[in-house]
Formats: sequence, structure tokens, C-alpha cells
Amino acid sequence: MNGTGSARILSRLWLLSAGVVAIAVLYVAKILFLPLAFAVLFAFLLAPLVARLERLHLTRTLAAIMVILAFAALLACSGWIFFTQLVAIANDLPTYRGNIAQKMAKMHRPSDSAYSRAEREIERLGDELGLGNATPSNPAPGLSAEKKPLGASPEHPIQVREVSRAPARLDQLGGILEPLTTALLSVVFTFFVLLQREDLRNRVIHLTGERNVTSITQAMRDASARISRYFSLQLLVNTIYGAVIVGVLYFLGLPHALLFGTLATILRFVPYIGWMGAAALPTVLSLAVFHGWQKSLIVLGTFLVLEVVTGNYVEPHIYGKHTGLSALAILIAAAFWTLLWGPVGLVLSVPLTVCLVVIGSHMPALEFLTIMLGDQPSIQQWTCFYQRLLAHDGREAGEILESALRDMPLDQVYDGVLIPALVKSEEDRQNGNLEESSVRFIRHASREFVEELGFRENHGADVRTFAPVASHGDGAAIKVMCVPVRDETDELAALMAAQVFEGPSVQAVALPASRIDEVLKAVAQEKPDVVLLSALPPFGLARSHRIYSNLRARDAKLRIMIGIWNYPDDPAEAAKRISGAEEGRVWTRLSDALAEVRLIAGVKPEVSPVEKESAA
Repeated sequence: MNGTGSARILSRLWLLSAGVVAIAVLYVAKILFLPLAFAVLFAFLLAPLVARLERLHLTRTLAAIMVILAFAALLACSGWIFFTQLVAIANDLPTYRGNIAQKMAKMHRPSDSAYSRAEREIERLGDELGLGNATPSNPAPGLSAEKKPLGASPEHPIQVREVSRAPARLDQLGGILEPLTTALLSVVFTFFVLLQREDLRNRVIHLTGERNVTSITQAMRDASARISRYFSLQLLVNTIYGAVIVGVLYFLGLPHALLFGTLATILRFVPYIGWMGAAALPTVLSLAVFHGWQKSLIVLGTFLVLEVVTGNYVEPHIYGKHTGLSALAILIAAAFWTLLWGPVGLVLSVPLTVCLVVIGSHMPALEFLTIMLGDQPSIQQWTCFYQRLLAHDGREAGEILESALRDMPLDQVYDGVLIPALVKSEEDRQNGNLEESSVRFIRHASREFVEELGFRENHGADVRTFAPVASHGDGAAIKVMCVPVRDETDELAALMAAQVFEGPSVQAVALPASRIDEVLKAVAQEKPDVVLLSALPPFGLARSHRIYSNLRARDAKLRIMIGIWNYPDDPAEAAKRISGAEEGRVWTRLSDALAEVRLIAGVKPEVSPVEKESAA
């Protein structure tokens, strides 16, 4: 093993060890890190308000105190309103006692179903056969069957009742002190973070190294923007969610509909389980208020339908797009932080994970966090397409092409997906890493895709139109002949080129792969205006030189274009090797060759309405 490989392994082991230690520290010292995490989160949200007060010529300390007191007062008032409303609901419950008793009686009423009748019949037969609570046949002398001594036999054990010790006052306070301590520390930490945010920022930059000042500044700005967008969008979604709840409950006639809608808005900030708490209270109250079960089921069904629609369709697209997290990453983050810090960790899961993804995007050593948790594609589109071809999965490979076509025109799809995949297959074939069956499948599937896409391009609704600006000669369309240099893959590339060149001012044809003399014969017969030599790396330069030399020897004025698609090296050097002249040129992308052909034909792309608006 070389030194580079050993260093890479040691680096990964160090990162793994550091990650395990960090998780252990976060778990053990959560009494410290929980309020610190809340403080950072609140600082993100409250810092703009502090800055606005500072612009009114208030000191930093006074502005921070005013913002924190206002925020605490808002929370206290909201809590008091909720508490008084809950007390009012509790006071109203006795008025629904009759309805509750009626429903309880219905629940305990014997059923007339066949199963219930059979169960009662079995119990009756058991009583008749003496299988019920039988008394001893020979009671002890002097004792009647009605008066049995306790503990006299195994049939009559002594009843023992364990009385639990009343909890001490300190034990009762333990469950209250921990959240109070967390809340108090959160307020204190938030105040000092708001007070010294520039100093904290400078210390972070100093710890990471001043050479990283650009990336750290971008990371902080990115994290702040993503978290702010996340909470803004979550507030918007939850407000709409709560408004729908208020409307449905008010329409059904349930008391305190506004309270339950507001409660739903707040509790949905707790991912995945908050809606259950929001649905529990109105559902239980509806059972007490309404006669029958229909309206109670409507209340519960409203929460279920809203949660399914919001959680599975609205939030994954909105949150994933604006936070940079994939839907699976949000779910994993929720599970991880809940296991680490409990329900409070569930509330903080998305903001904390957003910070990790942002850090990974700006620090190469932690890039795996962005790859695993981010919403960006983990591999390039052409790699995914080639991998599905290697797996002989033509259906999914076709879906990848369909997805690419929705975002790009045909020439860019060929440049970005199909041609790189074919180049990679040729490299693997030449290196002996590809079986012959896989080579045949890749070529066959690629040809089918190219033919299908070409048919759609020329006969479907997405045909590009061109506006002539300068006629070629007498106005007739120019002829372009695309010549494959070597084998079937070059033939596929030539077919792609002919498809993208074809238009009202261009007649393009692709020759099959053949001998050089057959190519020369076809060119002599067709007399094209332009000949395009089409090849894929890593081979083809030598044969391109022979074809080019023969064509130039027969017609010195023939316009010859050389296309070595996706060529990784210097195109100018390749052009010199093929043409033997300094002024030669090699095109490496179909889109660039298409622009050259349009220029030769004297046409330009028709400007779309969007481009017209942007130009204006």
C-alpha cells in the first residue's frame, strides 16, 4: 500500500473517531448543548430585529434585552391564553356529561352480532357444566361454603397489596428543574450570542484559519439564509394548515375552533408527531360535544388528510428545495436527533442538519455530509445512465433520458448524457473491463434511444424552428454528411450529429461505418457542402487523419469538420495531428458543431418569448 492510500485511510479513521467522540459528547453533555443549540437558533431569528433597533441609535445591550423580553413576553402571553382556554374547556365538560354517559353505555352494550351470541352461549354452557366459579365440594368441618378462611389452602391465597411510597419533594421537582434549567440557559446564551455575535464570528474564523475566511463567511451566510427560509416556509405552511383546521371545526360547530387551529399551527413545528397532539384534544372534545360518531370521525379524518397531503407532497418539495436537504435526510435527521436529545432534538433536527450540510459543502474533509444528506445529485446524470446500462436496465436508463430532455434540448442531452456514457463504455471495453454481452446491450439500447429521440425531434411537438438570415447560394438547404471514423459507436455519434443538424436550411445524413474507399465513393456521389468526421475517444485520430487526407486530396475546397466528441485533451493538438495544418479545428461538443453548421447555412435560432423579455 502506498503512502497516499495509507494517509487517506488514516484520515478517514480520524474523521470516524472524531465523529463518534462528538456524538458521545453531545449525548453526555446535552444539558449544556441543548440550550446552546437553542441560543444559536434564536440568534439567527432575532439578530435582524436587534440590528434594526441598533439603527434607531439604541445600544447593542439595550436592543438585545428589549428583543429577548419582547420574545419572552409573547411566549408567556400565548401560554397564558392557552392555559385559560384549556381551563374553560375543562369547566364546560360537565355540561356534556349526559352525552358522554350515553356513548359509554353504547360502547358497553352487548352486541347482537353472531360472534357475540356465540360467546354468550359458550359462557352459558360453561356455567351449566360447572366450569365457572365452583365452590369446594367438601368444605372443612365447621366452615360453610359461604364463609371461607383466608390462606387456609391454595384456593384461597392471602391478598397482599403493595403500597408505594409517596415520592419525595425533590423527586417531584426533578422533572420540572431540567426543562426550567434548559429554558434559563437558552435565554442567557441567546443574550450573549446576540451581544457578541461579531466577536464569536471572528473567533470561529480564527479557529478555522484566516485563509478560509471566504469559505467560512459564505458558509455562515448560507446557513443563516437556509434556516431563515426554512422557518419562514414552515410558518407559512403551518398557518395555512391551522386555518383549514379552524374552518372545518367552525363549520362543524365545535367550540374553541380558533384555539385548536392555533394549537395545530404551533405543534406542527414538532416534525412527524406534533400533529398527533394537535388532533387529540379536538377529537376527544368532539366525542363529548356531538351526538353520534360522524362529526368526530370528520374531525380526525381532517387532520389525517391534511397531514398526508402536507407531509408527503407539500413539505418534501418546499423544504427540500429551500434547505438543501433530501426528504430521506430529513427523516434520518429527525430519528438521529430524537435518539440523541429526545423530543427537543426532534424540534431542532432540521436546523442542525442544515448547518451540517452547509459545513460539508464548504469544507472538503466533511463533504461526505453534503453528499449523504444534501438534495444535490450524488453522481452525474451520464454516470447514472451508464450504470443502468451496465445493469441491463433499459427502462430506467430511458427514464433518465426523459428526465434530461425535460431540462435540456436534444443536442445538450447527447453532449451531457449519451456521448459520455458511450465514451466510458469504449474505455472499459478497451481495458477489458466490459463483457461482450454488455457491449452489445449498450450499443443496441443506445441505438434504440437515439432513433427514438431523433424521431421525436423531427416529428414531435418540440421541433426547433430556425429563421433564415442569409440564404446559402440560391436559397437551397446545405447538405451535411456525417461520417463515422471507426466502428459502431462512432456511427451512433454520427447519427446523433445528423439528427441535431437537420432543419429547414440543413439536410443532414449519417453514413454507416465502412471502409475508407466506400466513404470516398459516397462523398463523390452525394457532393455534400460539409463533411463531418465523427469519432469518440480514446481512439480514432489516426484513422481520422487518413480519411481527412484522402478527402482533401480529392477536393481541396471541400469543407471538412472534425468532431472528436468529449475529447479530454487539447483539441488544437488533435486538429493539427489530423489535418496537418495549424488552422485546423476539432469540435468536442455537438452543440458547438451545431452552431458552426448554422453559421455555414446562414441561419440563426428563433428567439423565444422568454429570451425576448430578458433582452428587453
